[in-house]
Amino acid sequence: MLDDIRRVPKVLLHDHLDGGLRAETIVELARESDYGRLPTGDPDNLREWFEEASDSGSLERYLETFDHTVAVMQTRESLVRVAAECAQDLADDGVVYAEVRFAPEQHTTRGLSLDQVVEAVLDGFAQGSRGPGGQPRIRVGTLLTAMRHQARSREIAELAVRYRDGGVVGFDIAGAEAGYPPTRHLDAFEYLQRENAHFTIHAGEAFGLPSIWQAIQWCGADRLGHGVRIIDDISVAGDGSAKLGRLAAYVRDKRIPLEMCPTSNLQTGAATSIAEHPIGLLRRLHFRVTVNTDNRLMSSTTLALEFHKLVQAFGYGWDDLQWFTVNAMKSAFIPFDERLALINGVIKPGFAQIKWQS
Repeated sequence: MLDDIRRVPKVLLHDHLDGGLRAETIVELARESDYGRLPTGDPDNLREWFEEASDSGSLERYLETFDHTVAVMQTRESLVRVAAECAQDLADDGVVYAEVRFAPEQHTTRGLSLDQVVEAVLDGFAQGSRGPGGQPRIRVGTLLTAMRHQARSREIAELAVRYRDGGVVGFDIAGAEAGYPPTRHLDAFEYLQRENAHFTIHAGEAFGLPSIWQAIQWCGADRLGHGVRIIDDISVAGDGSAKLGRLAAYVRDKRIPLEMCPTSNLQTGAATSIAEHPIGLLRRLHFRVTVNTDNRLMSSTTLALEFHKLVQAFGYGWDDLQWFTVNAMKSAFIPFDERLALINGVIKPGFAQIKWQS
């Protein structure tokens, strides 16, 4: 079934550019930039190292993986290449629309300005989105991420607005939740709201309900990055009936999208197994759940593989996978008519064809 899942049109909302590099590319870029700190120069061994470090349960080792990827993404050429390969890899996996995020401030150590970083990534996505004949294979929107522990969120928010007609579709903040609440960046979120701009906030992954509550009620997030800890506000009785607390009920009632990343959540300890992942209950309760990859290299995953794991764990069929996909497309940060065109012109026909063939 995995091959068939790769063929159906899919939508990805939560994917980090610096978490999805090809191992071969890291080795080549490290050689070109004289970066000598890679744990190994063999691509296969490096790929295994990334997966083992990410699965280790050690936050220090997990964060070290990003030190290596970011280190080789410091020139215009490397950023263009990484972005182009990202678009190609997603298209090869059957993704027709993706929002890929990255933090521009992390790519300026070799002299690039924030604007030059953004323009390089946008150029790479444009190049990688086209097939051999120049025909578009995938549409990629860009989210600009600010780091929670830094004080540049307003600057990055203004950058996102400056490039919103050039391919940047929204804004995000990421980084450690504990000790760095989203309310520290209120000026950025208030600015974005005044500019009618879209934004998502990493919340409810490593930290609990207060992070989700602040992201929504104080900052006005359009979507929640992960949001898996909303499960803490839901109690399930022995007969399977569920009672929602006020925050969980609000999230469901307002149809606030949850950008869930099952495999990544296992690595960070937000869930103990796919079968026990809160996505099963949240789907049953009809929250606006979407399925995502987070960091494809670190999690050794693809969107098709994430779907396949859910099929194995919960017995989902094509109607369930279409429901997740339409949820994601409804929640994308592009205009309504463009979302509708993809839903009715690409996604539903694609699923109808695979269901007919099955």
